[in-house]
Amino acid sequence: MNAAKAAAGRLRFCVKLTPKAGRDAIDGWATDAAGRAVLKVRVSAPPFDNTANEALVALIARTLEVKRSSIRIVSGETSRTKLVEAVGDRTLLSRLAPAEKAQ
Repeated sequence: MNAAKAAAGRLRFCVKLTPKAGRDAIDGWATDAAGRAVLKVRVSAPPFDNTANEALVALIARTLEVKRSSIRIVSGETSRTKLVEAVGDRTLLSRLAPAEKAQ
């Protein structure tokens, strides 16, 4: 599954976010209806006042073991499907895989 695009020290990947979930967790990779690889993520924060987006950034930063400032939402701030960018390379993706079972 081609999950991300890496260029110039940055990694971009799609996220399917579920706000108001019971807990914060990364549920692994899936394919959406358009055939894109998306990382399924859920956060307990509600989708109001940008709190769910902030929780998403915090969870991904914690999982990838990078600073929150290294993660940003490129597009989709008001949508459940978002394009996220992280400073780093493809090796970061391997840090997302263990999170599926560790949570």
